Amino acid sequence: MNTKRIGQRTIALAHPPSVISFANIGGKFEHEGPLGSYFDEWNEDSFFGEKTWEKAESAMQKKVLQRALDKARLKPKDLDYIFAGDLLNQCIGSSFGLRDFHIPFYGLYGACSTMGESLSLAAMMIDGGFAKRCAAMTSSHFCTAERQYRMPVPYGSQRPPTAQWTATASGCTILAAEGPGPYITHITCGKIVDKGIKDGNNMGAAMAPAAYDTLAAFFRDTETKPQDYDLVITGDLGELGHDIVRSFFEADGISLDKNYQDCGLLLYDRENQDMHAGASGCGCSASVLNGYLLTELQRGTWQKILFAPTGALLSPTSSFQGESVPGICHAICISTKK
Repeated sequence: MNTKRIGQRTIALAHPPSVISFANIGGKFEHEGPLGSYFDEWNEDSFFGEKTWEKAESAMQKKVLQRALDKARLKPKDLDYIFAGDLLNQCIGSSFGLRDFHIPFYGLYGACSTMGESLSLAAMMIDGGFAKRCAAMTSSHFCTAERQYRMPVPYGSQRPPTAQWTATASGCTILAAEGPGPYITHITCGKIVDKGIKDGNNMGAAMAPAAYDTLAAFFRDTETKPQDYDLVITGDLGELGHDIVRSFFEADGISLDKNYQDCGLLLYDRENQDMHAGASGCGCSASVLNGYLLTELQRGTWQKILFAPTGALLSPTSSFQGESVPGICHAICISTKK
């Protein structure tokens, strides 16, 4: 009998792993945004000293893992596993960025939900007794994402109001079996949800149904409601997706007005920085989590939050073949108490 499952889709960790270190890195625009002071490191050069944007993204992952290790006074050999991924083909941002650490590696692809996926798997690995310390991380880069998913950046195509700006950022969380917290206490794995959205410039609408599905499952399984959490925060939905999720819950008679936010609405000053519907990319929710959210949890601003990053599971090939954009969302409860 599996005693760690509650409800249909949620896991209650018997031995909640502790966050023992975290770090984030951003680019110029991320540092100029409202959360700029929460970045451990930022670089005005989008190449991060490298010759290509793809190598720059790998450099971010390398730097952010080393920064998290240094903050915890750990060496690479002290980690049992790394769980990481990115938006690039074959996850080359992660594999090339982390190859010199010689740490057992699980490469992941969850699109912009990858921080939630990596954090979930790392937490379950530790709770299951298979590891003592794991790193969960991801990254994105505006220029690598635009080159791969949309138009070449120099093309200068018009961006519609629903478009979001892919964050040039990376975040890393190190979890351990023991520590002072905050702790990962519950996890709800997302399902693939597809409502037929085909517009690659409207990621918020494509991902919002998955966010609603996962959050509703979490509340149902745990027999809790949004008001039981100091903050419920989705990742990368932006303005439109945020409003859609809120309207879905309103149709169920549940209000998300007071404590519901989205990482895509927090990272940039959308009016002064002209980021349209907000931020997106793996690095958006990863940098917000590993800067603003975990810092404020440690400071006691919140006691318990529900972190639910979202991802759009498309590729250039699927878009060219007329496919829709499936979405996914993973929910993680992070608490200052076990």
